[in-house]
Amino acid sequence: MKLSIIIPVYNEGHLIDKIITKVKQVSLPADITREFIIINDGSTDNTGDKLANYNSDPEIRIFNTNKNLGKTNAIKIGFEKLTGDIIIIQDADLEYDPDDYPRLIDPIIKGKASVVYGSRFKGQSEKMKIVNRVANILSNITANLLFNAELSDINTCYKVFKCSALEGIKITSKDFMFETEITVKFLKKGYKIYEVPIRYTARTKKEGKKINWFKAIKMYWGMIKYRYSVS
Repeated sequence: MKLSIIIPVYNEGHLIDKIITKVKQVSLPADITREFIIINDGSTDNTGDKLANYNSDPEIRIFNTNKNLGKTNAIKIGFEKLTGDIIIIQDADLEYDPDDYPRLIDPIIKGKASVVYGSRFKGQSEKMKIVNRVANILSNITANLLFNAELSDINTCYKVFKCSALEGIKITSKDFMFETEITVKFLKKGYKIYEVPIRYTARTKKEGKKINWFKAIKMYWGMIKYRYSVS
Protein backbone atom coordinates (compact mmCIF):
# COMPACT_ATOMS: atom_id res chain seq x y z
CA MET A 1 0.00 0.00 0.00
CA LYS A 2 1.07 3.56 -0.60
CA LEU A 3 0.60 6.51 1.77
CA SER A 4 -0.01 9.85 0.05
CA ILE A 5 1.03 12.76 2.26
CA ILE A 6 -0.61 16.01 1.12
CA ILE A 7 1.18 19.10 2.41
CA PRO A 8 -0.38 22.51 1.60
CA VAL A 9 2.25 25.22 2.00
CA TYR A 10 1.97 29.00 2.17
CA ASN A 11 4.95 31.12 3.25
CA GLU A 12 6.64 28.40 5.30
CA GLY A 13 10.14 28.79 3.88
CA HIS A 14 11.62 28.81 7.37
CA LEU A 15 10.05 25.43 8.19
CA ILE A 16 9.62 23.50 4.93
CA ASP A 17 12.99 21.71 5.13
CA LYS A 18 12.28 20.72 8.71
CA ILE A 19 8.82 19.27 7.99
CA ILE A 20 10.07 17.27 4.99
CA THR A 21 12.97 15.89 7.04
CA LYS A 22 10.63 15.10 9.92
CA VAL A 23 8.22 13.17 7.69
CA LYS A 24 11.05 11.28 5.97
CA GLN A 25 12.29 10.12 9.36
CA VAL A 26 8.96 8.51 10.26
CA SER A 27 9.23 4.73 10.42
CA LEU A 28 6.33 3.23 8.47
CA PRO A 29 5.38 -0.47 8.32
CA ALA A 30 7.59 -2.43 5.90
CA ASP A 31 4.82 -2.91 3.33
CA ILE A 32 3.89 0.80 3.21
CA THR A 33 5.52 3.11 0.66
CA ARG A 34 4.94 6.86 0.56
CA GLU A 35 4.74 9.89 -1.65
CA PHE A 36 4.81 13.58 -0.83
CA ILE A 37 2.32 15.79 -2.66
CA ILE A 38 3.41 19.33 -1.79
CA ILE A 39 1.29 22.24 -2.99
CA ASN A 40 3.03 25.61 -2.84
CA ASP A 41 -0.03 27.82 -2.59
CA GLY A 42 1.27 31.08 -4.07
CA SER A 43 3.95 31.67 -1.44
CA THR A 44 5.63 35.07 -1.55
CA ASP A 45 8.63 34.17 0.62
CA ASN A 46 11.46 31.73 -0.21
CA THR A 47 9.25 28.62 0.00
CA GLY A 48 9.42 28.06 -3.76
CA ASP A 49 13.22 28.28 -3.79
CA LYS A 50 13.47 25.83 -0.90
CA LEU A 51 11.10 23.36 -2.57
CA ALA A 52 13.06 23.51 -5.85
CA ASN A 53 15.86 21.66 -4.05
CA TYR A 54 13.61 18.58 -3.92
CA ASN A 55 12.79 18.36 -7.62
CA SER A 56 15.00 15.31 -8.04
CA ASP A 57 13.64 13.47 -5.00
CA PRO A 58 11.65 10.45 -6.28
CA GLU A 59 9.28 10.54 -3.29
CA ILE A 60 8.33 14.19 -3.72
CA ARG A 61 6.12 15.91 -6.27
CA ILE A 62 5.67 19.66 -6.06
CA PHE A 63 2.85 21.73 -7.53
CA ASN A 64 2.78 25.53 -7.57
CA THR A 65 -0.12 27.96 -7.87
CA ASN A 66 0.38 31.48 -9.18
CA LYS A 67 -1.49 33.03 -6.26
CA ASN A 68 -2.71 32.09 -2.82
CA LEU A 69 -6.01 30.24 -3.31
CA GLY A 70 -6.44 28.79 0.18
CA LYS A 71 -5.92 25.49 1.95
CA THR A 72 -8.97 23.78 0.47
CA ASN A 73 -7.88 24.47 -3.10
CA ALA A 74 -4.40 23.14 -2.31
CA ILE A 75 -5.86 19.94 -0.86
CA LYS A 76 -8.08 19.50 -3.92
CA ILE A 77 -4.98 19.69 -6.12
CA GLY A 78 -3.43 17.04 -3.90
CA PHE A 79 -6.48 14.79 -4.35
CA GLU A 80 -6.16 15.11 -8.12
CA LYS A 81 -2.44 14.31 -8.20
CA LEU A 82 -2.01 11.54 -5.62
CA THR A 83 -1.46 7.90 -6.54
CA GLY A 84 -1.72 6.30 -3.10
CA ASP A 85 -4.20 4.10 -1.26
CA ILE A 86 -4.23 6.02 2.03
CA ILE A 87 -4.28 9.81 2.33
CA ILE A 88 -3.00 11.92 5.19
CA ILE A 89 -3.10 15.71 5.33
CA GLN A 90 -0.11 17.39 6.96
CA ASP A 91 0.12 21.09 7.75
CA ALA A 92 3.57 22.53 7.10
CA ASP A 93 3.80 24.42 10.39
CA LEU A 94 4.72 21.45 12.64
CA GLU A 95 1.85 22.00 15.07
CA TYR A 96 1.16 18.31 14.39
CA ASP A 97 3.82 15.64 14.91
CA PRO A 98 4.47 13.24 11.97
CA ASP A 99 5.69 10.65 14.47
CA ASP A 100 1.97 9.93 14.98
CA TYR A 101 1.62 8.54 11.44
CA PRO A 102 1.97 4.86 12.43
CA ARG A 103 -0.87 5.03 14.94
CA LEU A 104 -3.02 7.03 12.50
CA ILE A 105 -2.75 4.55 9.65
CA ASP A 106 -2.83 1.42 11.82
CA PRO A 107 -6.66 1.17 12.05
CA ILE A 108 -6.89 1.43 8.25
CA ILE A 109 -4.17 -1.16 7.63
CA LYS A 110 -5.88 -3.56 10.05
CA GLY A 111 -9.28 -3.02 8.44
CA LYS A 112 -10.83 -1.41 11.52
CA ALA A 113 -11.72 1.84 9.75
CA SER A 114 -11.75 3.68 6.44
CA VAL A 115 -11.54 7.14 8.04
CA VAL A 116 -9.30 8.04 10.99
CA TYR A 117 -8.94 11.39 12.76
CA GLY A 118 -6.13 12.35 15.09
CA SER A 119 -7.65 13.85 18.22
CA ARG A 120 -5.77 16.61 20.00
CA PHE A 121 -8.17 16.36 22.92
CA LYS A 122 -7.66 12.64 23.47
CA GLY A 123 -3.90 13.11 23.24
CA GLN A 124 -1.45 15.82 24.30
CA SER A 125 -2.38 19.39 23.43
CA GLU A 126 -0.01 22.21 24.36
CA LYS A 127 -0.20 26.01 24.15
CA MET A 128 -3.77 26.09 22.79
CA LYS A 129 -5.53 29.26 23.91
CA ILE A 130 -8.66 28.88 25.99
CA VAL A 131 -10.75 30.70 23.41
CA ASN A 132 -9.60 28.27 20.70
CA ARG A 133 -10.31 25.29 22.92
CA VAL A 134 -13.83 26.57 23.62
CA ALA A 135 -14.44 27.13 19.89
CA ASN A 136 -13.34 23.56 19.16
CA ILE A 137 -15.57 22.17 21.89
CA LEU A 138 -18.55 24.07 20.46
CA SER A 139 -17.82 22.67 16.99
CA ASN A 140 -17.59 19.13 18.35
CA ILE A 141 -20.88 19.44 20.25
CA THR A 142 -22.64 20.81 17.18
CA ALA A 143 -21.32 18.06 14.91
CA ASN A 144 -22.27 15.35 17.37
CA LEU A 145 -25.80 16.70 17.72
CA LEU A 146 -26.26 17.03 13.96
CA PHE A 147 -25.01 13.52 13.19
CA ASN A 148 -25.48 11.57 16.42
CA ALA A 149 -21.71 11.10 16.41
CA GLU A 150 -19.08 10.95 19.14
CA LEU A 151 -16.27 13.09 17.73
CA SER A 152 -13.83 14.87 20.02
CA ASP A 153 -11.89 16.85 17.38
CA ILE A 154 -13.73 17.69 14.15
CA ASN A 155 -11.27 20.47 13.27
CA THR A 156 -8.10 18.39 13.49
CA CYS A 157 -5.66 18.67 10.60
CA TYR A 158 -4.84 14.98 10.87
CA LYS A 159 -7.56 13.49 8.72
CA VAL A 160 -6.51 10.09 7.35
CA PHE A 161 -8.62 7.98 5.04
CA LYS A 162 -8.66 5.46 2.25
CA CYS A 163 -8.57 7.03 -1.19
CA SER A 164 -11.72 5.04 -1.95
CA ALA A 165 -13.58 6.97 0.78
CA LEU A 166 -13.51 10.04 -1.48
CA GLU A 167 -15.60 8.33 -4.15
CA GLY A 168 -18.74 10.36 -4.78
CA ILE A 169 -17.54 13.26 -2.64
CA LYS A 170 -17.15 16.65 -4.32
CA ILE A 171 -15.37 19.34 -2.31
CA THR A 172 -16.94 22.73 -3.05
CA SER A 173 -15.75 24.88 -0.14
CA LYS A 174 -12.88 27.34 -0.01
CA ASP A 175 -10.17 28.18 2.50
CA PHE A 176 -10.41 26.33 5.85
CA MET A 177 -14.04 25.18 5.46
CA PHE A 178 -12.66 21.92 4.07
CA GLU A 179 -12.20 20.69 7.64
CA THR A 180 -15.95 20.63 8.32
CA GLU A 181 -17.12 19.89 4.77
CA ILE A 182 -15.14 16.66 4.43
CA THR A 183 -16.26 15.51 7.88
CA VAL A 184 -19.92 16.18 7.14
CA LYS A 185 -19.69 14.33 3.84
CA PHE A 186 -17.94 11.33 5.38
CA LEU A 187 -20.66 11.13 8.03
CA LYS A 188 -23.44 11.54 5.46
CA LYS A 189 -21.95 8.63 3.52
CA GLY A 190 -22.19 6.51 6.65
CA TYR A 191 -18.53 6.33 7.61
CA LYS A 192 -17.79 5.97 11.31
CA ILE A 193 -14.80 8.17 12.07
CA TYR A 194 -12.22 6.36 14.20
CA GLU A 195 -10.23 8.67 16.49
CA VAL A 196 -6.73 8.12 17.87
CA PRO A 197 -4.83 10.38 20.31
CA ILE A 198 -2.12 12.61 18.86
CA ARG A 199 0.35 15.26 19.99
CA TYR A 200 -0.27 18.92 19.21
CA THR A 201 1.64 22.11 19.96
CA ALA A 202 -0.17 25.30 18.94
CA ARG A 203 1.73 28.19 17.48
CA THR A 204 0.88 31.89 17.68
CA LYS A 205 -0.05 34.34 14.93
CA LYS A 206 3.40 35.84 15.34
CA GLU A 207 4.84 32.42 14.58
CA GLY A 208 2.68 32.19 11.45
CA LYS A 209 -0.64 30.67 12.54
CA LYS A 210 -3.13 31.41 9.75
CA ILE A 211 -6.52 30.54 11.22
CA ASN A 212 -8.52 33.50 12.55
CA TRP A 213 -12.03 34.10 13.90
CA PHE A 214 -13.50 34.86 10.48
CA LYS A 215 -12.20 31.57 9.10
CA ALA A 216 -13.27 29.72 12.25
CA ILE A 217 -16.84 31.01 11.89
CA LYS A 218 -16.89 29.90 8.24
CA MET A 219 -15.73 26.45 9.31
CA TYR A 220 -18.50 26.28 11.89
CA TRP A 221 -21.12 27.40 9.35
CA GLY A 222 -19.86 24.67 7.04
CA MET A 223 -21.21 21.98 9.38
CA ILE A 224 -24.73 23.34 9.03
CA LYS A 225 -24.46 24.24 5.36
CA TYR A 226 -23.24 20.84 4.23
CA ARG A 227 -25.44 18.92 6.68
CA TYR A 228 -28.52 20.11 4.81
CA SER A 229 -27.01 20.46 1.34
CA VAL A 230 -27.94 17.88 -1.27
CA SER A 231 -24.40 17.85 -2.73
